[in-house]
Amino acid sequence: MPIVDGPVPGSVPGDPSSPDVKNTYPWMSTNVNLAARGYVEQEFYLSGAADAYATTGQLLASDVPYRTRIIVRRPAHQATFNGTVLAEWQNVTAGYDLDALWSPDQITRSGYAWVGISAQRVGVDQLRGWSPARYGDLDVTGGGRFTADELSYDIFSQAAKAIRARGGASPLGRLKVDTVLAIGASQSASRMTVYYDAVLPQIESVFDGFANIVGSAPTRVGAEPVFQVLSETDVRSPVHRADGDRFRHWEVAGAAHSGWTGQEYRRPLLTRDLGSAPTYSCDQPPFSRVPLNHVIAAAYDHLTRWVERGIAPPAAPPLRFNPDGTKVRDELGLAQGGIRLSQVAAPTALNTGDNSGESFCRLFGTHVPFDQARLKQLYRLRGLYVAAVVRADANNLRKGYLLPLDAAQNLKDATGVDFGRH
Repeated sequence: MPIVDGPVPGSVPGDPSSPDVKNTYPWMSTNVNLAARGYVEQEFYLSGAADAYATTGQLLASDVPYRTRIIVRRPAHQATFNGTVLAEWQNVTAGYDLDALWSPDQITRSGYAWVGISAQRVGVDQLRGWSPARYGDLDVTGGGRFTADELSYDIFSQAAKAIRARGGASPLGRLKVDTVLAIGASQSASRMTVYYDAVLPQIESVFDGFANIVGSAPTRVGAEPVFQVLSETDVRSPVHRADGDRFRHWEVAGAAHSGWTGQEYRRPLLTRDLGSAPTYSCDQPPFSRVPLNHVIAAAYDHLTRWVERGIAPPAAPPLRFNPDGTKVRDELGLAQGGIRLSQVAAPTALNTGDNSGESFCRLFGTHVPFDQARLKQLYRLRGLYVAAVVRADANNLRKGYLLPLDAAQNLKDATGVDFGRH
């Protein structure tokens, strides 16, 4: 068991450079009014001795000291907690910890607890420089012995053990935890794949299920179910692991690896914490508006039922490919096959998972709104468009790819579309 210290004092607004930790605040502290949703945000230090593993699963060293942090967003009271913790392996591809799978609307309305785990050197090093008083003594390298994240796998496990602890030792306070799901996006999904395939067979099982999002998934068949959800960006060929008793694979047409919803949420936080948010000059207008987070939310619910009641999630059709290896697209340029949310089945724009250009542009997909003439050609009247959205969402609700409150939001958005200005 690791040692848990906290909650660490300090909250927004504050000064990360202050020498007094009480005047600082957690990196990327959410700007969502959690109190209004019955939630709290708290940060804790996690320390102990971790084993080091190679990506092959080879044990390299034992009992290496470490100290890191976890960020917790949870219901304030047991009555509104659904019993499931989403334990996210923080993504560090951008050079800092990213709450890639923190989707506040879907997570808070369902009563999940979310815990972000800083397991990798790049993220921790950035934290140390960003706020020395708050994070200066964090280290996940064993004093520089292991700089390729060899400790990350055991740190991730120990965070789950802390989450499962009862009473005062738990970073979740008095909440009673039933299920802990390991979740990770992109590079983090790749780290979780190594963890599941190579490390987990050697150690105690501490996660009940795994959600590998927009990234790789394990090949090993293990006791813990694995749910892989991919955007259109991530699907490069029709070849993928087949569904099985402990594995499910979904592909979402029109969605991007990193789409509009996440970018818009993080923009003000990065402006606050870094001084500015990154901007990009892509070859096509970036950031697909297809809400992949809607499908991910449905996947979490399915994965929880799978773990707790043995009810396997529904299967989903894959994206379709031409013989030459390109994706099949309709006359509007929309990908065919896969899970088809109403933003694709009843489109008002071209949303794809493809783009190119500088930096991360290839991950952003595209979004090109249709002009008024195209909308009139497709639907003639706004009422017919709204009816098409309702039909698409009803189909996805019936198949289990969408949750009712997200369908309600889609309907609200559809009724607000002005064909005269679109």
